[in-house]
Amino acid sequence: MPEPMTSCGGQRLAEAGAVRFGGLLGDALDANRRGRLSHFITGPGSPAIAVFDPPHRDHNEEGDWYGEHAGKWLVAAAKAAARSGDAALRMRVVAVADHLASVQLEDGYLGTYAPHRRFMVPQPPMPESWNGEPALRTWDVWTHAYLLLGLVEVHRCFGDDRHLQAARRIADLCWRTFCVEGLDITSVGNHHGMSATVLLDPAADLHLLTGEPRYLELAERVLAQADANPRLALLRQARSGADPSEIATGKAYQLCWNLVGLAKLQRATGREDLAQALDLQWRAIRDHHISLGGGPFGGIGHRSREVFNPSFVFDPTAYVETCSLLAWIQLNRELLSISGDPRHAEEIERTAYNDLLGAQAGNGEDWCYYSYANGRRIHTNYWRCCKSSGAMALEELPSIAYASDRHGVVVNLLGPGEARLRLPDGSVVLLHQRTGYPHDGEVRFDVALETRSRFRLRVRIPAWAEAATLRVAGEVHAGDIVPGRYADIERTWSPGDTVLLSLPMRPRVHRRAYRNIQESRAPDGSPVRQQVLHFPYVAFSRGPLVYATGLIDGYKTSEIVRLPDDDAQILLDELPPGGVDEATGLRLHPADRASIDFHPYYGLDDRRDRSWRLTWLGLAPGATGVDDEDCGRI
Repeated sequence: MPEPMTSCGGQRLAEAGAVRFGGLLGDALDANRRGRLSHFITGPGSPAIAVFDPPHRDHNEEGDWYGEHAGKWLVAAAKAAARSGDAALRMRVVAVADHLASVQLEDGYLGTYAPHRRFMVPQPPMPESWNGEPALRTWDVWTHAYLLLGLVEVHRCFGDDRHLQAARRIADLCWRTFCVEGLDITSVGNHHGMSATVLLDPAADLHLLTGEPRYLELAERVLAQADANPRLALLRQARSGADPSEIATGKAYQLCWNLVGLAKLQRATGREDLAQALDLQWRAIRDHHISLGGGPFGGIGHRSREVFNPSFVFDPTAYVETCSLLAWIQLNRELLSISGDPRHAEEIERTAYNDLLGAQAGNGEDWCYYSYANGRRIHTNYWRCCKSSGAMALEELPSIAYASDRHGVVVNLLGPGEARLRLPDGSVVLLHQRTGYPHDGEVRFDVALETRSRFRLRVRIPAWAEAATLRVAGEVHAGDIVPGRYADIERTWSPGDTVLLSLPMRPRVHRRAYRNIQESRAPDGSPVRQQVLHFPYVAFSRGPLVYATGLIDGYKTSEIVRLPDDDAQILLDELPPGGVDEATGLRLHPADRASIDFHPYYGLDDRRDRSWRLTWLGLAPGATGVDDEDCGRI
């Protein structure tokens, strides 16, 4: 059953098999398929699958997350096999899905825990922990949520009902446990329940796919229980405008995944309260909690390493967990499909070309668990969650890149490749995107049709692309070209028509400050605010790419530079393309020291393990110590 379009501005994202990438993203996807997806799990005997087998499962007392890898791999590998036509990978995917279904218990349980540790078994309460853990640390529902997504994706890609039935048996068990028996789902999840309430996503997804009312009831029960928990209060907090760092423990990955579930439930129900909550939280994350490279970042102000910082905290040594990149991309995917708003595609592209590619090693096998704007690149080990999350996040990109709507087709992500899309009249258009993007701003679209057809082609104009131009079939496009919006080209298209998009890629300057404001009251009760800490920083980008340098002068992990206050007066040269990716470099000429060269963050130092990347440079204070952002007197 096709998923309905629930908004007049919504998009139907392309099927992954209809899209082929070239260039940077194509290379990353190919490396991902040949590396992580082909090596980590090779069949039912792989360690990540053997944890589900009865000899291990029936005696497992461990409380960790290792079962999640199976579902993540099924999602990513199924998409990769369908997209590439890799028959061997498809065989492995089907064999693993079949094996998991074969060890599923009669009641639907398909986890990794011994009987008394399973999520259906109520546990006695315990004193609250700083990390919001339940009586027994558990990731059982979390694992089942990923298995649901994985089995459903295998069904979507290859059409075998036995995989859908295995997913439905899991969902039915969850429905009985939380809806019929009334177990509180927040009592079986870490982070005040957030690692269990992620079930909201696959429950809503399964309802959208099957139309089964039980699964909608399950999704709504999960949300109701999440909202009733005073430490979580998911919907109430989100609607009240609470900062994401203040919801439960502020865990970035879990919160973003919960918001993905809210978005799918909104798509299923059209509830306005969910739409309001999503908009407020999305804006808060984008405005206060996203690195320059597009990743949810934090880890400074809490004992848990992967939480959002308070909204006022900027620190160049904060870091991005690769798992949170996956959830952030998925959240923007859902909001894009609902609203058709190009700002969500903008965020996906920023994340993809910077923090996501910057976390992947060139071999397609290794990934960074944490990525630092200013810090050392460290590839994580075999079992860590982020290697599977990064592989899964990459496989999200092809279906997001292009879409259809009721007027025609949409280009969301720029970069070389092609897409085969269905038009409103039922015919098919093949769009070829020929470009050196993201290094080059000249983009050519070739429109291949069997016959003339009238439809609208929407092309996203990046928010940074001031003075972009567009030519259609050799003529200057008469419509508006607005950065951050779609350019709409509605006409009768002929086979062989072309669209030429020109995006000026001038280097841009970014300024942020690590600052602290002390707030108090005077004796008369009036508010008093005084800035007591202020460290300004500067960074650079070109087109969609964030730039970074290595160790300063070959050995320093930071540097302070003296630059003009006016960005236009900063001396920043473009260097001729060079290196592995033929990327344009940037050369900064500060006062009082030698120049500093910058290159795209994602590929700096050939993505070598243990290499350093420095995105932000400190700015020298002014002679008086006063700055424009001061409040109160120093």
